[in-house]
Amino acid sequence: MTVTNPIPRTVIDAEAAAVIDAFMTPQETDTPLIRLGDFGDGGYLVPDDLRGIAACYSPGVSEQASFEMDMAKRGIASFMADASVERPPLNVPGAQFVRKFLGDKDEGQFMTLASWVAATDPDPEADLLLQMDIEGAEYATLAAAPRDLLHRFRMIVIEWHHLPSVLTKPRFMAPALAVAEKLHEDFVTVHLHPNNVSGSVEIEGQMIPRVVEATLLRRDRAHGLRPARDLPHPLDRRHNPKRPALALPERWRGG
Repeated sequence: MTVTNPIPRTVIDAEAAAVIDAFMTPQETDTPLIRLGDFGDGGYLVPDDLRGIAACYSPGVSEQASFEMDMAKRGIASFMADASVERPPLNVPGAQFVRKFLGDKDEGQFMTLASWVAATDPDPEADLLLQMDIEGAEYATLAAAPRDLLHRFRMIVIEWHHLPSVLTKPRFMAPALAVAEKLHEDFVTVHLHPNNVSGSVEIEGQMIPRVVEATLLRRDRAHGLRPARDLPHPLDRRHNPKRPALALPERWRGG
């Protein structure tokens, strides 16, 4: 459901919001995007640059595994994690599943990205892919991950959650800003698509989606960077086909 009550400008840290906006704004590259996973929830757009990726790390399995199945069809094994389910919904060839959440510490049912990769890494010299949908825990998880580990990922496919709060509330903005600053030097956003299930909130006259799916590409693989103008992308699909699509706000569109 869309919330129409605007959030006052006075609660926004304009400088920090500008950093987050710059990081979120998608760029187009010379490598075309392809779609992996279902036409709906569980499907994502990624650059057609998968050759040489040794494994996909996929925390937040829930009820979807179509992305990992498409990775398996390309010979890329997946490591999957989610403490909220007993097992993945699909028997993905070559996949390994652990019933844990991802977070900023190794404790109880939580593990860090660093410890997970260290225990399972199939080839320490090869690139990896991270596909993450962990309901808001992405900020703490990525903030805790060493930069050299993050650099192992050629692509990061992620859902960013709580975006109206990120742009207006210090306790949400601070970790999101830290992650944006950490990732910006090594990665560029090459795709951004609002999730139409969670609705949006008006901030400074623009409707901000609560959740967006984003694809980040490591900068050494991002050739011919230029503002992305073909938005929504022709391969984009609504997460819930029974609900209207959400527009990407102007603040996340290139000039």
